[in-house]
Amino acid sequence: MTPEERFEHFKRLTAGLAEERRKNRDEDKTLWRDTQRQINELSARILQFGQESQESARRHREADSRLEARIKQLAEESGEADRRLEARIESLVSAISQFLAGPK
Repeated sequence: MTPEERFEHFKRLTAGLAEERRKNRDEDKTLWRDTQRQINELSARILQFGQESQESARRHREADSRLEARIKQLAEESGEADRRLEARIESLVSAISQFLAGPK
């Protein structure tokens, strides 16, 4: 092989390596961009999920507060109904006692 042939062979080999490096660099850039895009999309989804979770927690707290208020209201109403029932029972027991005692 003559020096010129060797030089041409070396140029072709170097050009092939340079082309392969350029293709790898382009593929790496594309992969990096895709990875960055996926990371950005995932970050946006995580933020959205966090916001939705906070909103859901807020709605649950509000529902819990309403339920607590309703339970207190029902407990008060039940207590009042119990007191009225107790008074009626006392009245009936008293009336029955007087009836059984009869006129003296």
